[in-house]
Amino acid sequence: MNSTNDNSIKEALNERSGLQVWWRLLRPHTLTASIVPVFVGTMFALTEEHINLLLFLAMLLASILIQSATNMFNEYYDFILGLDNDKSVGIGGTIVRDGISPRTVLRLAITFFAIAILLGVYICMASSWWIAVIGIVCMLFGYLYTGGPYPIAYTPFGELFSGFFMGTVIIGISYYIQTSTLTSSVIWLSIPVAIFIGAIMLSNNIRDLDGDKENGRKTVAILLGRKNAIRFLAILFITAYSLTVIYMITGILPMWSILAFLSIFKAADVIRKFRGKTNSLEMMPAMAATGKTNTMYGFLIGISLLVSAYL
Repeated sequence: MNSTNDNSIKEALNERSGLQVWWRLLRPHTLTASIVPVFVGTMFALTEEHINLLLFLAMLLASILIQSATNMFNEYYDFILGLDNDKSVGIGGTIVRDGISPRTVLRLAITFFAIAILLGVYICMASSWWIAVIGIVCMLFGYLYTGGPYPIAYTPFGELFSGFFMGTVIIGISYYIQTSTLTSSVIWLSIPVAIFIGAIMLSNNIRDLDGDKENGRKTVAILLGRKNAIRFLAILFITAYSLTVIYMITGILPMWSILAFLSIFKAADVIRKFRGKTNSLEMMPAMAATGKTNTMYGFLIGISLLVSAYL
């Protein structure tokens, strides 16, 4: 009887452990970078007209799948290039720690892309087939971010590309499929969100600066040096909040968007947690706080737009 119970407990633990392996592969702390832009773009559309809930959910899921697949390509190619090992910090570790086959990770990434394409077909049928062209470009750069002969993530342009595609482009698409139009206001609105998404990448590169330098990468953090990179991160935060004030004054954002400034305490916490740190593990809290800043800012902006739409 006791033996049976022991076996059941072991099976349950193994099952939970297995689920955790796949969950880590998705790098869940990064997924808000795919959720926030869709939410903000859709809520901005809601301030002008009613929205299609199914289109919103399809766009949300497609964005999450593309982000997840990008993370998997990152995991796969960093392993193939010998950049990850079982002591690497901040990775999913599915391959180097959990023994999952690299081919399995690659196939899963391709499967996620395939599902995103099917969702894209539905979105295009309900809006415009031009969305298909933009979607293909997004997926291509999702692959080229860590794949291909010249991975973008290993250059000074990683923050720019991630912010532009995950921020500006996704917000623009989310708005367009609801309104069938694209305005300058939604492009302006996307910039602070793009900055916060780029900041996640910058924080990641500040944390990984030493290892990236050894592996020949040329990220912004390496080019600036750790202290200046942290200062640059602070400047990005200040710029994003300054733009928010300007948008509130000019009417692009409602006055309710003052709620977004509740996230400024988390942004300040990021800088405090980075300063004086040189060890990757010591900088993990700062990295996590950067993702939380993006989450708080984005959702509060979206909520302010939602409130504005019904008042």
